[in-house]
Amino acid sequence: MTYDLLIVGGGINGCAIAREASLLGLKILLVERDDLAAHTSSASTKLIHGGLRYLEYYEFKLVAEALRERERLVKAAPHIIHPLRFVLPHENALRPWWMVRLGLYLYDFLGGRMTLARSRGLRRSDTAFTAPLKGADKGFVYSDAFVDDSRLTVLNAVDAAANGAEIAVGTALESARRAGDVWHATLSDGRAVTARALVNAAGPWVHQLLGRLGVNAASGVRLVKGSHIVVPRLFEGDHAYILQQPDGRIVFAIPYQGAFTEIGTTDIPVDAPEDAQIDADEIAYLCEAVNRHFVRQISPADVTSTWSGVRPLYDDGANEAKAVTRDYVLELDTNGPTLLSIFGGKITTARHLAEEALGKLAAPMGFTAHPVTRTRVFPGGAIPDFAQFLAQVRARWPFLGDARSERMAHAYGSRLTEMLDRIDSEAALGADLGGGLTEVEARWLHDREWARSTDDVLLRRTKLGLHLTEVERAQVERWWTATFPAAGGNDRAP
Repeated sequence: MTYDLLIVGGGINGCAIAREASLLGLKILLVERDDLAAHTSSASTKLIHGGLRYLEYYEFKLVAEALRERERLVKAAPHIIHPLRFVLPHENALRPWWMVRLGLYLYDFLGGRMTLARSRGLRRSDTAFTAPLKGADKGFVYSDAFVDDSRLTVLNAVDAAANGAEIAVGTALESARRAGDVWHATLSDGRAVTARALVNAAGPWVHQLLGRLGVNAASGVRLVKGSHIVVPRLFEGDHAYILQQPDGRIVFAIPYQGAFTEIGTTDIPVDAPEDAQIDADEIAYLCEAVNRHFVRQISPADVTSTWSGVRPLYDDGANEAKAVTRDYVLELDTNGPTLLSIFGGKITTARHLAEEALGKLAAPMGFTAHPVTRTRVFPGGAIPDFAQFLAQVRARWPFLGDARSERMAHAYGSRLTEMLDRIDSEAALGADLGGGLTEVEARWLHDREWARSTDDVLLRRTKLGLHLTEVERAQVERWWTATFPAAGGNDRAP
């Protein structure tokens, strides 16, 4: 079978490109050897943000672009993305007051007309913001947004599939070669396919894939590990903190899944994508970062879970990992059938990256590219007022209960009405497999969102794994194995 695009990599960039391309009418095959968002795209700080600290490195274009995308994304996916207020305690020894204030004014200015609240100084009345902090009476408050990164990646794929793209999880690219005007590729599911162009969206494996294709890239990549820890909730409220550190870095403390606080991230150069494992020094660093600022002190013993991802940053020659650009580079190779390789990128700018990628592919492939996703809502995102939508969900399915209805409304948005269309009682949901995960939801995740293992369900499609005991996890595993005995990969249909 011949495709217009063969996309290798089911992270945020690959899925965003599949979405953009399918809406332009191209025939798309995306292959991912593991799960969608299995690696870097599920290991972010879970933020849609302009990157306040990037202003220190004069990344004005990147920040402005990211802030425009932040505004689009908040409107396009209100179920999985929501505004978040950040408190920035000020320490003059690290950055002068005027510098931080000027940076925030610039951040607001670059954001243009936006729905999020603009920055301001801390006030005496901001006791909810200052109470958790040690002696903090000066500082600032500004806005960005929180995102369920795994679900954003999956929803890009869902929208792509709804417009004709084929998404193949558990399917690796075994080999590919140029012959005439097409790529000839062999996949791990036994298929031989051809494609007019190949998109290398392999993330941290971008250079490895180029090596297998026999292509030398002009661009380089810096692999930088970012790790996060999760601890029991450190403070009340729905706001977050951005904490300046003596080494010039910043660390976020963000409310997470109701009962927890997420703390991150680190910036550690690594040699290989497989080095995405947190180490004891990183845990200690993040604990110390929090303890410098918060009344409540933590230790490594308080850490309930962690995650680490290797970010494939475009190599701009910076000396330190924290200074490496978060912008992206798209490298086009037209020596034969087209090859497009993605270097760098971030969750916030993936949609813009995809739009630019199709613009680069248009001329050599002979199609016309135009913006198709700038105002397009994501699947489930057609919710003018989330609070009103949640009230409707609770009125229609009262047996879900408050906690489960809120979780599912956020996860699936308006698609929840499709999942539960014929459900009229708690019994009709099937067995509760643990933490409020029912058979109906689990089947939906398998049938409609490419989940092929309990990790896909509990760690990425939902975050219920954070709340389950080992006994409950084992119960989910037994049900899953019995229900989907062949669910191990090579699955193409959503």
